[in-house]
Amino acid sequence: MSEPARPSLPQTRDGNTSARVADAIREAILDGTYPPGARLRQEEIAARFGASRVPVREALKILEADGLVTLVANTGAWVSRLTLAECEEVYQTRERVEPLLLRMSAPNLEAADIDRLDELATRMASTDDVEEFLRLDREFHAATYAGAETLVLGDLVTRLWGATQPYRRAYTLLIDAHRQRIVHDEHHMIVTALRDGDLDTAERVIEGHIRRTRRLLAQHPEVFSPSQNDDHLAPMRADN
Repeated sequence: MSEPARPSLPQTRDGNTSARVADAIREAILDGTYPPGARLRQEEIAARFGASRVPVREALKILEADGLVTLVANTGAWVSRLTLAECEEVYQTRERVEPLLLRMSAPNLEAADIDRLDELATRMASTDDVEEFLRLDREFHAATYAGAETLVLGDLVTRLWGATQPYRRAYTLLIDAHRQRIVHDEHHMIVTALRDGDLDTAERVIEGHIRRTRRLLAQHPEVFSPSQNDDHLAPMRADN
């Protein structure tokens, strides 16, 4: 029997192997392949992506800077995990900065961009697959912010999104049919507000959209409890 093909590495403009490995690991973290607290072993990652350990080591440093990975000297690397208090802080930050980023982006969104958002909102409402929904949701919100030209805000929101993506997955698994309808309605409300140029409404909707996730997650502290993936985090906590 032939061996399964290795996951292909994404292409980058400069062809830098470390950047390509970082992109591949980032996607694996965001899609839940590597959950919060998971140990990231360099030799396993090198084998998985067909790369040497040097670019893997550099890739982990890139992801540490993004807040997705925690490195401990002479110990190892883990997917970063938030406590409930940390997650609430990140979500409260998102509630305040993402409406501003949306306002900065909106004037530069073309009609075709808004049509694409409408299509994504419709596709999200029609899928029952959690991972497909999460992928479309990330694409939708990234597209709403794509028109913004910023010095720091765009990178900040990208980092905050990366930190909370695993908990967005937990939220999606927790919500009932009523809350699902609210989520989909809010996506369509954002599209309508952008199409109408009603940026005040767009800001209010995205702020409430984020707040609702934060409030439900706060009702489920078990989401933030250490798992078997966190067994080797004890040295890290002792060092902090």
